[in-house]
Amino acid sequence: MESDALTLYKLIILFLLDKVDFPLTNAQISNFILEKDYTNYFNMQQSIAELIEAEFVTIETIRNSSYYRITESGRETLSFFDSMISSPIQEDIIKYLKENQYSLRDEVSTLSEYFEAKKGEYTVRLRVIEKEDSIIDLSLSVPTKEDALKICNNWRSNSQNVYASVLTNLLKE
Repeated sequence: MESDALTLYKLIILFLLDKVDFPLTNAQISNFILEKDYTNYFNMQQSIAELIEAEFVTIETIRNSSYYRITESGRETLSFFDSMISSPIQEDIIKYLKENQYSLRDEVSTLSEYFEAKKGEYTVRLRVIEKEDSIIDLSLSVPTKEDALKICNNWRSNSQNVYASVLTNLLKE
């Protein structure tokens, strides 16, 4: 693998992350890069791993998804080398983000995870995030792993109703 090509892949990832105010998942980054045939999956994963190791990108893993954000040192590095990304590639990224911004944001803003709290009991954590702030952060204790999984799977489609119901009921006089 030529190091110039790997550098370009890293810069593309940094540019992509810099243009959004929310984290992107590995799948979202992969979809863009692979759809455009910029490189293959393995080179992309190597690039992401090296960006994390260099602390240009942070990673947070929730359930089965990894969420990536650019760091300040990543932004600084990008500012020095963004001219290495051709204008057509920059335009591709900006067009992709503009066309998909709502679906990308929605996909990463509604989070659910569960873990075993004590033998035979599970805690489910449900969140809606907007610009790094939690709009709702709810933890529930449930008796079975199946219940925890079901709640997590239903959270994305029901989060708005749950939020509205909680506000309505708590703001009653």
